[in-house]
Amino acid sequence: MANQEGRPREIQIKAADEDLKGRYCNTMFVAHTKEEFIMDFLLISQPQGELVSRVITSPGHMKRIYKALEENIRLYEEKFGSIEESEGPNQNIGFKPQQ
Repeated sequence: MANQEGRPREIQIKAADEDLKGRYCNTMFVAHTKEEFIMDFLLISQPQGELVSRVITSPGHMKRIYKALEENIRLYEEKFGSIEESEGPNQNIGFKPQQ
């Protein structure tokens, strides 16, 4: 982004210390409507799983996320070698209401 003079605009991002630690996930579900994409990041550790983050974004921004991920995977593989895709989750994963 640039300001009126055409110079890059600085944006300061605030983050809580807890958020800077990051969260690990080993499963992700994606859903969408016409207006938005919903990405649920989960940590599945038998016998249960935990939603560690939910990200909701517009289709236009999702396309930018996709391109950024694709580019970074390409750069990673150029530097460190091919990434072997991990096995997907067991398709029997489902959600049960809490009691």
